[in-house]
Amino acid sequence: MVETTADSDLLDLRKGRPAAGQDPVKRAQIIEGARRVFIDKGFEAASMNDITREAGVSKGTIYVYFANKEELFEALIEEERGTIFKNMYDVLDHADDLRETLVKFGKVLVVKITSAKVIQAQRTVIGASDRIPELGARFYERGPKRGHDKVMDFLKAAVERGLLKIDDVDLAAYQLTDLCLAGLFRQCIFSYRTKAPSQAEIDHVVRSGVNVFLKAYGTAMLAAEGETSESA
Repeated sequence: MVETTADSDLLDLRKGRPAAGQDPVKRAQIIEGARRVFIDKGFEAASMNDITREAGVSKGTIYVYFANKEELFEALIEEERGTIFKNMYDVLDHADDLRETLVKFGKVLVVKITSAKVIQAQRTVIGASDRIPELGARFYERGPKRGHDKVMDFLKAAVERGLLKIDDVDLAAYQLTDLCLAGLFRQCIFSYRTKAPSQAEIDHVVRSGVNVFLKAYGTAMLAAEGETSESA
């Protein structure tokens, strides 16, 4: 009797071993090897053979988990995103003081976006997107676009509270994040800056950016709320 793949998988499960392609330890081993190769060579120059050697697995094993280099790269990006950006938007759930909430969010945003891991990942995605534009599109939709939508929801709530007056919330959300990252992100992405910005520098840029944003979109109700909090 010939044993099929399904039969083999079932036997593995009965013996307490993960089925083919389902071992989280092996998957993590492959992704870690891929991370080192992509950082060292970039997406274009990296090959599945390079990743196989670096991860210490056979070519047959790597293809059980990932169909190709693009799929492996996307899995790596998703894992990095889940680790780095976890809970980043939680501060927007506590909007007692609009100005300080925006400042806190801006600081977290800048620290994350200008971190070495995120800068490296974005450079790699940009390089790969020229040949595989759909990869770049998926990266944007699953990361920056989701974050942008969360910022939009926060701003819409502030508009409903009468604290902001915004005609184009979509545009305003982009303006807010760009103001918080003013100068810092581009200097990092182009290696003009070799070290992440200091906390003092981040605080200065973010507070200035939030001030500009609120001068453009803040209402009299927001001004009154600020005066009340200062007197308290």
